[in-house]
Formats: sequence, structure tokens, C-alpha cells
Amino acid sequence: MVNCAIDHRLQRRTHVLQHFLIVSLLAILGSAAALAQDIRYISDTQYIPVRSGAGNEFRIIHRGIPSGTRLTVSRESEDGTWAEITTDGGTTGWVRSQYLMSTVPAKTLVDSARTRAEQLAEENASLTAELNQLKEVRGELESSIDSADGTLQAVTEELAQLKQISGRSLELDAENRRLVEDVENLRAQADMLGAENQRLQENLRSSAFIDGALAVLLGVVITLVVPRLWPKRRRNDGWA
Repeated sequence: MVNCAIDHRLQRRTHVLQHFLIVSLLAILGSAAALAQDIRYISDTQYIPVRSGAGNEFRIIHRGIPSGTRLTVSRESEDGTWAEITTDGGTTGWVRSQYLMSTVPAKTLVDSARTRAEQLAEENASLTAELNQLKEVRGELESSIDSADGTLQAVTEELAQLKQISGRSLELDAENRRLVEDVENLRAQADMLGAENQRLQENLRSSAFIDGALAVLLGVVITLVVPRLWPKRRRNDGWA
């Protein structure tokens, strides 16, 4: 982008110089063609009054046309002293022929060329300053690009590390899921063992109850049956 801007500035500068040369060439060619078109100019350092007729007795319709003004001559008086002219602005009248010339006055050309040269010098200085500024900007941009390249490299490396961490995270997630399943299985087994333990405890309590009942029953049997198994002793009556 910076290179395009610099090229644009250089092209603009070249275009300005070409325009100046073309204008100068056209001025020279215009001077040569003025004879055929009867174009005249007010001579140097003159302000020529325009009158309504060919003579000083006619009224002034324009108080003074400056030197270098382009005029079109329509006709001249019989003695050639006066010429009827028309300005580019549309003013028509008579002026003395002695103040007219077929070429652009040298002073006008010099002043125009000097003014144009000053303008070109100013534009050249401005373009040079802009060119230097663009070079500085380009240098800053190149530094920024180098810095951006370094940042990009660092980000790329960090991204690679994140990918590795991400891959490890996936592995850890799968391992975590497996452990969760194992925990659920262990919980199910624990519930089953708890239920079995409760059943065994209930069976144990039932067995103890039965054993107690049997013991009581056995005691009753012993109490009732065993005495009957032993014969009664006859009591000796000493008096019998």
C-alpha cells in the first residue's frame, strides 16, 4: 500500500511537469497561430483604454485593459492607427494599434513561467516531504509486520500446546467417564450386598427366635416328662 502511494505521488509529480511543458508548448504554438487568427495581445506594462470608435474623441467604454490580455481583432481603421477588438470577456471597442502585438508579451510569459515554477517548486517540496513521511511510515509498517510475525509464531506455538492439552483433556475425560461407570457399578454392588446383609440379619434373627423357642419348649418338656421317668420311692412307715 505504501509503495502504491509513493508511485502515485511520483506519477502526480511527473504529470504536473508534463502539464507545464504542454502549456509552454501551446503558448509558443499559439503565438505562431495568432497571425492566422489575428489574435493580438496588449503590449508590456500597458493599460489600454477601449473607446467606442476609432479616435480619441469617442467615449471610453473600458478604462484600461492590462498588458498580456488576449484580444481578437475584427478590423482596423483606414490609416491603421486603430483596431476594433473583442476581449474574451465579450467587451468590444477600439484601441490604438500601436499597443497591440501578435505574440504573448515576454514579461507575461516570464511571469507565468515564474509563477508556475514557484508552484511546481512548492509542490515538489510538498511531495518530497510526503515521500519522506511515507518512507517513515513504511519503515514503521515493516517493523510492525516483523513484530506481527513474531507474535504469530508465538501464537502458533501456543496453539500447538493447547491442542496437545486438548488431546490430553479428551483422554482424561474418557478416563473420568470410565471411573464414573466403575463407581456406579460399585454402588450397585454395594446396594446388592447391603440387601443381602439385611436378608441375612433377618434370617439370623429368625433363627435366634426359633432357637429360643426350642429352648423354652425343651425346658417345658424336661420339667414335665423327666420326673415321670423316675419311679417314686415308697416311704417306710416305721409304725406299719
